[in-house]
Amino acid sequence: MLIVNIHEAKTKLSALLADVEKTGQTVRICRNGKAVADLVPHRHRDRTHPHPIMGSLTLDYDPVEPLSPDEWPEQQR
Repeated sequence: MLIVNIHEAKTKLSALLADVEKTGQTVRICRNGKAVADLVPHRHRDRTHPHPIMGSLTLDYDPVEPLSPDEWPEQQR
């Protein structure tokens, strides 16, 4: 992990972002020696494969089925 102060982060932000993007290394930004923020690489998910948890969900109803008149809220009938 690379640690920089706020002044250095402001002057070298583009280079720090390029470094995070290229190496995947986290950059910690500090003010007076105390951590303020972390620059972390964005995780890109592969959207061609189903999510492991979402794929296991099942619905016991048809979510696009229209509501019957008695299922509508009273003020919207």
